[in-house]
Amino acid sequence: MATYRLSTFVAAPPERVFATWTDLDRLHEWIGGVTRVTDRVGSIDEAGSRYTVWFGRMASPTEILAVERPRHIRTRFGNAILKGESDVTFAAEGEGTRIHQVFVTRGFVSAIFARLFATGSYRGSFRGELEAFRELVEREASGPGAQ
Repeated sequence: MATYRLSTFVAAPPERVFATWTDLDRLHEWIGGVTRVTDRVGSIDEAGSRYTVWFGRMASPTEILAVERPRHIRTRFGNAILKGESDVTFAAEGEGTRIHQVFVTRGFVSAIFARLFATGSYRGSFRGELEAFRELVEREASGPGAQ
């Protein structure tokens, strides 16, 4: 088992940040390799809801373990390469939101791949995806029609 902690500040309110984070149709915009999301059962706002994230032909079934809009979401995910839990909090901070994300992996293979994804800030890394998410939300928050 391995644990990775990440944090970033997003210049947008928690409601906007949480809404974008939980918009399953937009995961491909910031999570590297996502091609689609299928098998949706339940609401993103309910523990026990499920969906499958696809990375090409590799499926990653995901279950919402806990959720409190717009402050917290915890999920369990898994496939042959990477499985574990993601626990994310969204805290109001000044004029924006502080995101704290904790990944806890399960299994030997996951620990190896998680170490690769946790190293550096390239597009497919944990840090790279979090920063791509920040840029996406901030671009929309400051663009036309921003609230």
